[in-house]
Amino acid sequence: MLVCRPLLVTLALLASLVRGQSWRPCTDLLPIDLLSRALPRPGPAAATQVQMVQSRGSRGIRLTGSVPTALSFTSSHIFTNCNYFPSEFSLVATVKIPRLRQKTNQYIISVVKEESASLLLGLRVSENHLHLLTAAPGAGGRRRISFKNVGLDDNRWHTLVLAVSGHYAMLTVDCGLPVELKQVQSFPSTLNTQGSKFFIGSRGHWRGRFSGLLRQLVLLPGSDARPRLCPNSEPSLAELLVPQVLKSALLQPDQQGSVYPYEAEARVTAGERPPCSGPEKGQLWFNVQKKGLFICDGTTWTTLLQNKERLDYVEDYQDLYTRSETLDVEVFSIPSEGLFMAAANKASRPGSGIYRWQNGSFQLYQNISTQEARAWKHFKIDGKIFLVVADSRKAEPEMSVIYRWNRRRKRFLLYQTLETHAAQDWEAFQIHNSSFLVVANHRRARDSNHNIQSVIYRWNPDTKLFEVNQTLTTFGAYDWEFFTIGPYHFLVVANTFNGQTTTISSTIYVWVDGCFRSFQNITTKGATDWEMFQIDGRFFLAVANSQQFSSRGPSLYNINSTVYELNMLTQTFIHFQDIPTHSAVDWEFFTIGDEKFLVVANSHDGSSYSLNSVVYRWQGYEGFISVHSLPTFGCRDWEHFTTDQGSFLVYSSATSRLSKVFRLRTY
Repeated sequence: MLVCRPLLVTLALLASLVRGQSWRPCTDLLPIDLLSRALPRPGPAAATQVQMVQSRGSRGIRLTGSVPTALSFTSSHIFTNCNYFPSEFSLVATVKIPRLRQKTNQYIISVVKEESASLLLGLRVSENHLHLLTAAPGAGGRRRISFKNVGLDDNRWHTLVLAVSGHYAMLTVDCGLPVELKQVQSFPSTLNTQGSKFFIGSRGHWRGRFSGLLRQLVLLPGSDARPRLCPNSEPSLAELLVPQVLKSALLQPDQQGSVYPYEAEARVTAGERPPCSGPEKGQLWFNVQKKGLFICDGTTWTTLLQNKERLDYVEDYQDLYTRSETLDVEVFSIPSEGLFMAAANKASRPGSGIYRWQNGSFQLYQNISTQEARAWKHFKIDGKIFLVVADSRKAEPEMSVIYRWNRRRKRFLLYQTLETHAAQDWEAFQIHNSSFLVVANHRRARDSNHNIQSVIYRWNPDTKLFEVNQTLTTFGAYDWEFFTIGPYHFLVVANTFNGQTTTISSTIYVWVDGCFRSFQNITTKGATDWEMFQIDGRFFLAVANSQQFSSRGPSLYNINSTVYELNMLTQTFIHFQDIPTHSAVDWEFFTIGDEKFLVVANSHDGSSYSLNSVVYRWQGYEGFISVHSLPTFGCRDWEHFTTDQGSFLVYSSATSRLSKVFRLRTY
């Protein structure tokens, strides 16, 4: 059983203090960053002495100069009160050492007498061994403490803590189990450092020069450093004192280049996507198919360089037969499970389907009982995954349902019911760490009154339930859209019908003092959807106008839908572009490479549901121009998503069981 022996100032010295004798340790009992003290000042001279190397996501120093004494300083810079090396101390080093040949010895640190070149102390590494060397009484005498099978020379980062106290030396590697050695003779209590120098990465000459990377080298007099470092979430890179230059950005504000000559030590992998976890951190992957270079950040592959994709054409990819007519689709991901799609099916029997992306297509995964479902919304709270459905069957009381993903059963299970009125849509959002849901109540069942309250619910972290937070008067509400611009949070409602006409105001609300207040009214015509998006720092809102109707005339379906832009001077959304549409019920904004697109769901032209829905591309000053026409039938909703197979669009049909997935071909 190993016993932890904390290193303390020796009893003899404490006794002298008690007796009132004047005594101070040779150095303050604080960590001393030896590597920072030895590094040369940035400049032309530094380029010939050291090189900064990034390996596996962390940076270290490699000796490159022709002078083996490049990283050194006199011992008197540290031992200011006397000349003796502390008899109790810890050495902390973070190193990355390549494979060493047999009988190869390299010094991580040494303390050497300048006149005689005799070694006072040295920390030396060899194949699978670590040695602590100290001078012994007598001419040329030397003692050695050797730790075997330490596995440091495996070309990976390791942090080691060597604690020395009297007869004992204890080594900890990567916060693992300490290995303790007891020696016959104790560490010298009077190791005189007068006239000596510290050498980092050598012992003052070419032989034994360190070939690896050094990230950290710290001397801690008088105590064991292990409790300061361990436990640690990254034990191989545990930090006590790492030079700031190895942690800060490579480019300094007052310099044209890096502080020291710099290179990245990484392996580039090609082919299929490799794993990306802790051991792969800092490694590169070249995606041949997408012509992109990615770096592993320890969890995911982050884009460094990639050939920007451009949309070439759209192709029919999958016929998706749903349980019944589908009024909405919601595409979302569940960690470790994959990509899913919830379909809001009109028929109460058999309900709505949850689909999972498998083998390159959507396959039915779960059926959920719904009551003339109109829309789904996916959201997360504290890592928990939820789905809420907008049910709209004419009954009292009408209820919509929140479902929660059960990790063990891998299914969505009923979680909470909320009273709604012909609910058409849900929107989920967060403000200041609080979670909200808002429902678009369309009309009351008992009297078909469209001028009713829509409700904002707030998550109660104590009860783990949604509770009413605020009500807002709406007129045949059909859709909510939440967005944030700078420090301001907005909600905009699509009001469809007030009982007499569809030409009414839809309202933008802004969050002020804990509730939403009216910000701007915009005249719309049977508005069914708002889509907010941002392009080059400009903020836009697109409304889908479905029909122009009043009790005094016929309905018009072939009308304009409108894109509005936020004017920073007037602080209002102003008209930007009209787009001819045919009973538009949805907009979807998406990007391909650097290109921006809007696709509209055209649902009806007054005589037919078989219409082309249109993809528009952003053309800057020209606004959005038509680039693709997609045959659709009763199109109700569009969703864009990406997988390893590419980029896709899926639309739902409100008049047929057939929904479709389109693939966006790029070049």
